[in-house]
Amino acid sequence: MTARLKVGVVGLGMGRAHIEGWKEHPQVDLLAIVDPDPKRLAEIGDKYGIEGRYASLEAMLAAHRLDAVSIVTPNKFHREQTLAALEAGCHVLCEKPMAMSAAEGREMLAAAGKAGKRLMINFSYRFSAQSRALKAQVDAGVFGDFYFGRSVWHRRRGMPGFGGWFGTKALSGGGPLIDLGVHRLDLALWLMGYPKPTWVMGATYDPIARAAADKAGKTYDVEDLAAAFIRFDNGATLALEASWAANIQEAELMETRLLGTKAGLLQKNLDEGYVFDAHIFTEQHGAQFDMHLNPPAAKAPSAMFDYADAILNGKPHPAPGEQGLLVMEILDAIYESARSGAPVKV
Repeated sequence: MTARLKVGVVGLGMGRAHIEGWKEHPQVDLLAIVDPDPKRLAEIGDKYGIEGRYASLEAMLAAHRLDAVSIVTPNKFHREQTLAALEAGCHVLCEKPMAMSAAEGREMLAAAGKAGKRLMINFSYRFSAQSRALKAQVDAGVFGDFYFGRSVWHRRRGMPGFGGWFGTKALSGGGPLIDLGVHRLDLALWLMGYPKPTWVMGATYDPIARAAADKAGKTYDVEDLAAAFIRFDNGATLALEASWAANIQEAELMETRLLGTKAGLLQKNLDEGYVFDAHIFTEQHGAQFDMHLNPPAAKAPSAMFDYADAILNGKPHPAPGEQGLLVMEILDAIYESARSGAPVKV
């Protein structure tokens, strides 16, 4: 008899993408969803034919014996809901960022180890067909050793609605750095082989968003732009930038550049949107040589598909909690450096 994986999804904002991702795998049974909004719960439940509908994680865990749970809620709840799911015997796929802080992340990892369950973080930008194709070139040794990189996500004006959880530090843990920058940081680290950081210098700014929030009479206590310089134990360095509001030309700019001893790479969004292009720059036979990377025509498997496949087949899963924790340690150091005005050891 073919093994089946029983799954639940908590949070139906971005959780809709998790539902679709889980449903890609033929051995996954999506049994239950959770959201405090009854209208959204009914709408999504009807759309995807999911009978188990609950207002809380606790109610879902009491009603079902699940194998895995997606946590897709505001950052403040990642820790407590992950711990509850692990205690109930579930593997957990947690949305990025892993938690509000590295301290919370360590607690989550320890709980996963104690429960003998897996913890994966949904760093979704590494799962595209193009990113996978770039990583295949990295693993084949095309680039040699990476020694410098720059990874950015800027928006000219792309702030979440004022008064919501994104702009409230007690719920989000930070602004665009922890929301957008976390994606570009993970992508760069993943392509670089996840080197160990040694120190970070960071700065944060809020002149555009804070003024707009004050004018609207709304709460806003996070940055609208963050920048950092990260050094690793192998001597490599990475510049990281993220913003919700910046006086730039593009409405949305996403790019990751990495320079290696044999070649360099660039992944960049096209037409200020969410379609990406990738190039490799090298030298062959005494001439500079550029290559345009065409990813496979077929759609890449989702993070949920890869996670399900790893669990069902006893293989290591991608984006493990340990990498999520390293990202949190870097983010913590950037915010601390911004606060203190000095470099921070990681």
